[in-house]
Amino acid sequence: MRLLVLGGTEFAGRAVVEAALRRGWEVTVLNRGRHEPPAGVRALRGDRTAPGGLAALAEGEWDAVIDTWSAAPRAVHDAARLLADRVGRYVYVSSCSVYAWAPPAGYAEDAPLVEGASPDADKTDYARDKRGGELAALGAFGAERSVFARAGLILGPYENIGRLPWWLGRVARGGPVLAPGPRDLALQYVDVRDLAEWLLGAVERGLSGPYNLMSPQGHATMGSLLDACVRVAGGAEVELRWTSPEVVLGAGIEPWTQLPVWVPPGSEGYDALHSADVSRAVATGLRCRPVAETVGDTWRWLQGVGGVAPRRADRPGVGLDPVVEAKVLDAPLG
Repeated sequence: MRLLVLGGTEFAGRAVVEAALRRGWEVTVLNRGRHEPPAGVRALRGDRTAPGGLAALAEGEWDAVIDTWSAAPRAVHDAARLLADRVGRYVYVSSCSVYAWAPPAGYAEDAPLVEGASPDADKTDYARDKRGGELAALGAFGAERSVFARAGLILGPYENIGRLPWWLGRVARGGPVLAPGPRDLALQYVDVRDLAEWLLGAVERGLSGPYNLMSPQGHATMGSLLDACVRVAGGAEVELRWTSPEVVLGAGIEPWTQLPVWVPPGSEGYDALHSADVSRAVATGLRCRPVAETVGDTWRWLQGVGGVAPRRADRPGVGLDPVVEAKVLDAPLG
């Protein structure tokens, strides 16, 4: 297979490139050159937000393009129009955020979508930008040659958002750890490497249309995730102190951002982020590795880059202030 990856040096894009190289595919990447791509790819330079930024793609043919773009939809629009006659399939890593808020528990790919998105718009908000990207690919490639991977929470090595790295770092600091309950709260996420394998499989299978891309609900729980963090990053002095959602919310702590991954059960946010129907993705090849493997490999990668994960400048910071945590736990700092 001849694969073009727009990006290809960070998180999801990098995982896709590495998975494609393992399959023996011929891989081309286009990016701004700020990060080194994996060895073995053909590297093209271009800033898709700048005039003439796609000039390096003026020639060439590929079986598929994979695009992880999450800002102004016009960047997808321009790339898709340029490539429509020379690429077999456009695979766009979208988001479950494209569904109209708030989708009910068990929502599938036919749930109502956010309104007001445009395929050639400048940057607006995340949900409309992602939906605009879908519309851009659809307009150039049509329904039969476009794939929309509506991912939820993505975890794993190379994470540049900071969610799992924050939990690992917090556990590594030791002491009592505020663990938001309930312990058996079911989570949905996808390991970035499992996402990458499904994307490549979608190319091989000639899939089209939208797919909710995350693990089946209950594949992991808040307890199994944090227990895995303790096993790889903690010591004897680490104590997970499970705390009810009522106490956490009563302290003014923001779910998802101050306590990454966690959203209180029964909330609209929980249904949107951890209650999707993923049967379509599972039926087309999605396989999800154990949470312990995701956590362990992320910890080893994190140690290999000096213990501090890279962070995307366009995403807000995550994590809980130690002072706030200590106040909730009624425990001394340190």
